[in-house]
Amino acid sequence: MLTVIAFVVALGLLIAVHEYGHYRVAVACGVKVLRFSVGFGKTLFRWQPKRQHPGQETEFVIGAFPFGGYVKMLDEREGPVAPEDRHRAFNTQPLRSRAAIVAAGPIANLLLAVVLYTAVNWIGVEEPVAKLARPVAASLAEAAGLRGGEHITRAGFEGDLEPVQSFEDLRWRMTRGALDGRDLTLEVAGEGGRPDRQVVLPLSLMEAKDADPQMFRKIGVLAPLTRPEIGQVMAGSAAERAGLRSGDLVRSVGNVPIVDGQQLRELIRTSIDGDQPRPQTWQVQRGSQSIELEVRPELREEGAAKVGRIGAYVGAPPEMVTVRQGPVDGVWRGVVRTWEVSALTVRMMGKMVIGEASLKNLSGPLTIADYAGKSASLGLTQYLVFLALISVSLGVLNLMPLPVLDGGHLMYYLWEGLTGKSVSDAWMERLQRGGVALLLVMMSVALFNDVTRLFG
Repeated sequence: MLTVIAFVVALGLLIAVHEYGHYRVAVACGVKVLRFSVGFGKTLFRWQPKRQHPGQETEFVIGAFPFGGYVKMLDEREGPVAPEDRHRAFNTQPLRSRAAIVAAGPIANLLLAVVLYTAVNWIGVEEPVAKLARPVAASLAEAAGLRGGEHITRAGFEGDLEPVQSFEDLRWRMTRGALDGRDLTLEVAGEGGRPDRQVVLPLSLMEAKDADPQMFRKIGVLAPLTRPEIGQVMAGSAAERAGLRSGDLVRSVGNVPIVDGQQLRELIRTSIDGDQPRPQTWQVQRGSQSIELEVRPELREEGAAKVGRIGAYVGAPPEMVTVRQGPVDGVWRGVVRTWEVSALTVRMMGKMVIGEASLKNLSGPLTIADYAGKSASLGLTQYLVFLALISVSLGVLNLMPLPVLDGGHLMYYLWEGLTGKSVSDAWMERLQRGGVALLLVMMSVALFNDVTRLFG
């Protein structure tokens, strides 16, 4: 139920803001708006305020299906217009006014993202400290000299280092670097009086196409530093059969000393010989006692790979930090994050078009609903971050030059501005049909990706 509510609230808010952008600029340009609708289909709610802007008689509607919305304006192309109202029709407006009305929807979504990111910056969010777990074997991080336990204080591209506020902040920079093909320089805090040092992650070598867990496995940084402690043990699991208990601190596996939970998870994961799990000798500290146990992980399949699992939570919660910004800095960081996410979205779309990025990066309503529920269950700030991300995606998507989207209409106006004449009705019809076909293909791919992620 939480997933459904969070999904409907997200769609309703983002669509309402998008359509309000169109509506508000249309009113400001003197265009008569006939209907403002959030959702399609059967009308669930209808309202016509008695006090409106001069010349406006807008009807506000909520439809049964919240998968879109529209602002219906007076337009000679859609019906007869009285001579005295012709100056209030959309099609009679100057080119700059029509372009502003069309662009206002996506811009409203981007402004909403700035507001949401700013709110998160002001409220503050609990995130793991940027201390690294032991990197994955043969990964870029291990090759760069990282061994686990390092505290990353600053990071940046091309030598322009900025403070790292949390582990999530660091992950975001690694994502940008991997997808953009740029090396990331990390500054590691010195310990025991030693000076700070710099490490370069050669992310340009990855040629990453998907922002997925496999990308971070290649980088080698999967999680923040955690104590290698056993949490909840599932009944009938390999951990219970081996005698492991909640609170056990793992000191070594075989001859390998264990320093963090991520390292232990990797050893469990790779404890497979062909189709059989490999038994491991664990040295465990339980209170003041040191105990030796034989643990035989269970075989599990992850896609085409076979991995080991023990049926217990591995790793204590990481050290946390509250990330909060001041009034001015919070707004600025909201603007910067919106720009960064928008730019990354545009680059990923471009890469998908030319085949440099996988179409698996497209997500549809099922994935959005799933993340809406998960983010809402984590608290207000995580849900606001989710809303901001989707709002950016909606704004950028609508600016794409597809005929059925706002960006397509802006392309028509660009043509009109360059040539002095509008696109002909015949060409408009052909382009609309092509745009609808392409959009249906994109929606089909996104839905297929959703089903694969959630059920495959």
